[in-house]
Amino acid sequence: MISLKRQILAMFLGLMFLVVGLVFLINAGLMEPYYIDYKQNEMLRLYETLNQAVANGAIRGEESQGELFLQSERANISATVVTQDGEILFYTEQEKRGPLYEQLFGYVAELNKGEWLESQENYSVFKVESALTGREYLEMFGTLFGGATFIMRTPLESIHDAAILTNRFLIYVAVPVVLVGALFVVFFTRKITGPVMELAELSKRMANLDFNAKYTGGVRNEIGVLGENFNMMSRKLEMTISELKSANNQLLQDIEQKEKIENMRGEFLGNVSHELKTPIALIQGYAEGLRESVNDDAQSREFYCEVIIDEAAKMNQMVKNLLTLNQLEFGAEEPVMERFDIVDLIKGVLASCEILISQADTEIDFIADEQVYVWADELKTEQVFRNYLVNALHHVANERRIQIQAARREACVHVSVFNSGNPIAEEDVEKIWQKFYKADKAHTREYGGNGIGLSIVKAVMESMHQKYGVKNFDNGVEFWFELDAG
Repeated sequence: MISLKRQILAMFLGLMFLVVGLVFLINAGLMEPYYIDYKQNEMLRLYETLNQAVANGAIRGEESQGELFLQSERANISATVVTQDGEILFYTEQEKRGPLYEQLFGYVAELNKGEWLESQENYSVFKVESALTGREYLEMFGTLFGGATFIMRTPLESIHDAAILTNRFLIYVAVPVVLVGALFVVFFTRKITGPVMELAELSKRMANLDFNAKYTGGVRNEIGVLGENFNMMSRKLEMTISELKSANNQLLQDIEQKEKIENMRGEFLGNVSHELKTPIALIQGYAEGLRESVNDDAQSREFYCEVIIDEAAKMNQMVKNLLTLNQLEFGAEEPVMERFDIVDLIKGVLASCEILISQADTEIDFIADEQVYVWADELKTEQVFRNYLVNALHHVANERRIQIQAARREACVHVSVFNSGNPIAEEDVEKIWQKFYKADKAHTREYGGNGIGLSIVKAVMESMHQKYGVKNFDNGVEFWFELDAG
C-alpha cells in the first residue's frame, strides 16, 4: 500500500516534469516537422483540386478560378499552372508571368538545391532556401492531367526562431506556472481531504439511521479502506434494522389479521344469529305442535315434519354458504388456475340441475361454440355459474325463458345468464352483492334464499381478479362474468 504523502509527492513531481518536458520537446523537436507536414498536406489538397479542375476542363471557368484562388489564398500558397503549349491556365501572383512562371521552366536546374521531402510519379515536394532572401519555402513541382505543368510555393516561417522565442517566453511564465502548480497542490489536497469529510458526513448520517449514504471515493489507500469498512458497516446495520422492521411489520400484520378475524367472527355470528332466528322459531313451533299433538291426523303431522326438515335443510345450506364465503373473503382458499372447457362445464351444471329446471317449468337456451377454453379455477367457476343459474331459476317469469351464452371477446371469454322477468330496482343493483341483502325479501323467503349466493360470486371473481356484473333489460335481468381466454 502506498502512503498518501508519497502519492502526493510522486504525482506532483511527475506532473511538473511531464509538463515541462513535453513543452520543451514540442518546441525543440516536434513543432517544425508538424508545421511542415501540415503545409505539405495543404499543398496536396490544392494539387488534387487543380488536377480535377484540369481533368474536367472547369479550370478555365471564372467560378472554378475563384474557388482555386480562394483555396490557395487561405493556405498561403502561390501556384502557377501551364499547359504543354505554354498557355497559363491558373496563377496567383500579381503578374501573369511572375517569378514562379520563370522558375517553372528553369526548375530542373534548381532541383539539387533543396531537401527532398516526398517524390511521387506526378509530383515532388521539397524544402528550399531562397538565394535572394534567405527564407525557406516548401515547394511542389510536377504535372497534372493532360501533361500540364505546375509549381506551388508556400513560405516556411523560421521555426527555429519561433522555438527559441517560445523557450524564452517560458522563462517569463515560470512564476505563473509555479502559481498554477501551487493551485494544483491545493486542489489535490482537497481531493484528499474531500473523502475524509465525506466519511465524517457519512458517520453523521449513519448516526441518524440514514443508510442511503455510501462512501464513493474509490481510492486505493488508507482512506479507501476506511470508506469500504464504513460501507460494510452501513450495509450490515441496514440489514439488521431492515430485519427488525420486517419483524415489526409482520407483527403489526398479525395484529391486524387477528383484529380482522375477530371482526369477521363477530360479523359471522351476528349474521348467523339474525338469519337463523326465523328457521329456528319455525322448527321450535312445529316441534312443540308435534309434541302437544295439536293435530292428530297423520297428514298434519307429516306436514309439520316436512316444515321442520325443510327449515333445517335451509339452515344447513346457509351455514355451508357462510363458511364458504368467509373462507373466500379471508383468503384461506387461493384459486388454482387451470385451462378447461367452459362449455363442457356449463353443460355439466345444466345436466345436474335438470330437476330444478323441470320444476321451474323453464326453457333453457344455451348459445356457444363447441369448445371454449378459459384459464380459471374450475371448481370456483362452476360455483359462480351454478349460483347464477339457480338465481335465474328462482326469478324467472313472464315467458319463463333463460338464455345462457359463452362467447370469446378478444383475450377473454364472456359468460352471461339471462332470465326473463322483472328487472332489478336501480337502488338495489349495487346492493345485491352484499351478504344477506335481499332485493325481494318475500320472494326470496318463498324459495328459501338467504342472500349469500351473489356474495360468493363476488368473492370468487375478485379472488381471480376478473370482472363480473349485472345488467337490466325491459324483459329481464342478465348476470355475467369474464375469464381469461385459454
